[in-house]
Amino acid sequence: MISSHTVITVVRNFMFNIFSISSIFSIINKLIKFFSSLIFIALAVGLTFALLISPPDYIQKDSVRIMYVHVPSAWLSLASFSIMTLFFILNFVFKIKNLQLINYSIAPIGLLFTCLAIITGAAWGKPTWGTWWAWDARLTSMLALLFFYVLIILSLKFISPLERSLKLATLFSIIGSINIPIIKYSVDWWNTLHQPASIKFSGSSTIHSSFLVPLFLMLLVFLIFSALIFLMKYKTEIIKMKKKGLNKYD
Repeated sequence: MISSHTVITVVRNFMFNIFSISSIFSIINKLIKFFSSLIFIALAVGLTFALLISPPDYIQKDSVRIMYVHVPSAWLSLASFSIMTLFFILNFVFKIKNLQLINYSIAPIGLLFTCLAIITGAAWGKPTWGTWWAWDARLTSMLALLFFYVLIILSLKFISPLERSLKLATLFSIIGSINIPIIKYSVDWWNTLHQPASIKFSGSSTIHSSFLVPLFLMLLVFLIFSALIFLMKYKTEIIKMKKKGLNKYD
């Protein structure tokens, strides 16, 4: 019989090799150069489709173009929190310290996209609903997500010692992850100002291709941008760790 301790040790060693700084740092600069060369081309194409080629909505007119920033921001804010929670749990179980650096780098990006989603949502809501803000289930749950991001970032930055701050951040991320499906399904569970999901990966979408193509192009722009910012932040965190002489786990 293979003991659970043996299994955990094997998995930990495997993940340690994958996430070790020495194996990652060597390709960061190449990835930064690669994404830097793509970002302006992708942005030019995305904006061309979003602002020029995409038609106005027959009801919302040109205000529908806010969607091309709002929706990718909301998607990436949820994705960032989900990934961050997973890495917090993995680090808590397997003690892979490099995952700390990854989460240090993801958290500000997730907070940025959450703020952007809320701000653009308010800007879109004013001409659509006639108000900047309503205590709608979707809006309220997104605001809660913002607070969880802030709590995690503050705990990582100001709580000491490190072990206590990581435990607290892990706890906040696990509790906050309960909010992710609430955000996703709030429009189905409650009567909200938001319309039901227009884009469905398991069925037919109700949004026309003339809006769908620019939306996914702008999503690609945001993905490239977030990857570029993440890599720059991640590289900075690695340099900080090396300067402090804390890379003995590498």
